[in-house]
Amino acid sequence: MNTQELQQKLKKAYNRRYKTIQKRIHTAFENIELQEQKLNTEEIKLISNLFIEKETQTLQNDLQELLEKKEALERALEKKSEELQEKKYEVFNALEAEFNNNETLLIKLHQVKLQSIDLYDILCEMVESAIITALEKDSDGDISAPIKEVIKEITFEAIKEGSLNTIRVRKILSTILATAIEVAEATPNRADEILKATLKGMRAGLIQSIDRFKKRLAFMPVEAKHILIEDYDTIIEDLNQTDTLFSQVVVTQASESTTTIRKVLLDINNEMKYDLEELVHISKETAEVMKERFSSLAKLAVKKADFALKSPKAKEAKRMGVQAFSVAKEALGHALKSAKDVMDKK
Repeated sequence: MNTQELQQKLKKAYNRRYKTIQKRIHTAFENIELQEQKLNTEEIKLISNLFIEKETQTLQNDLQELLEKKEALERALEKKSEELQEKKYEVFNALEAEFNNNETLLIKLHQVKLQSIDLYDILCEMVESAIITALEKDSDGDISAPIKEVIKEITFEAIKEGSLNTIRVRKILSTILATAIEVAEATPNRADEILKATLKGMRAGLIQSIDRFKKRLAFMPVEAKHILIEDYDTIIEDLNQTDTLFSQVVVTQASESTTTIRKVLLDINNEMKYDLEELVHISKETAEVMKERFSSLAKLAVKKADFALKSPKAKEAKRMGVQAFSVAKEALGHALKSAKDVMDKK
């Protein structure tokens, strides 16, 4: 019986009026008088796929419908998020107009604005604007201090409210540095000052973010603690290598820059290796605080995981692991026998 004929016969023989899958499959085999012992791997695969398709068609349709709803929801969320940002800008624009004649109030308002807007969406533009403003307002030939301070503030505000995981922090630092590099390339005679001040500001902002996280551990709400526990090992690992992360961001951006900028960045990075002690210290200190406060909860999470290992899904995974070992062992046995046969012939 060829595969196409086998497929057609099984489709006709498969009857969903029987209550269990086991019964449905057994009856289908009986109806077409299938000789199971003669089945090859390809035929078993065909039979498996056919029965899976028959049994999961409704679920597949439901899943597809949910995925479409999810995509629509994600688009709606993105749109609403943009509308929310725009509305915030409108409020701050109105307040800026109201406080227009009071420089002190405007400075305070801009500080609040910096803390209230989702900075990542406008990170490039904001960094570029801040550095260019520092260059334009330079009257005494020293742009390092203002650039360092503004980059520190931007880095801190961009990092502080979200997760401290490596991917997010790397993305923020890389975006800030990449933007500073663009300005430095356009202002080659001030490149060294711009990049050195930017890196020092980034480092200071990162230290401030980690220090804030350490202080907030004591007052973290239960919901956040659960998130923390789920990502416990990752956060501990990330905290213990923030200096490496920082240097990697610099080296990566350097490798993507012009020869001149690359040399400047790598030289600054080498100089700063000795200045990263504060970053290392605060990171390790935060990791210790986290261990002290949450290691017991993390152990509880491990116990829950241990309980999960007794679930049907875990048991099936264990069973498949044993089966996979059997397949590998069988294949190895055949390979050894073939090799021995070749040797014997020689």
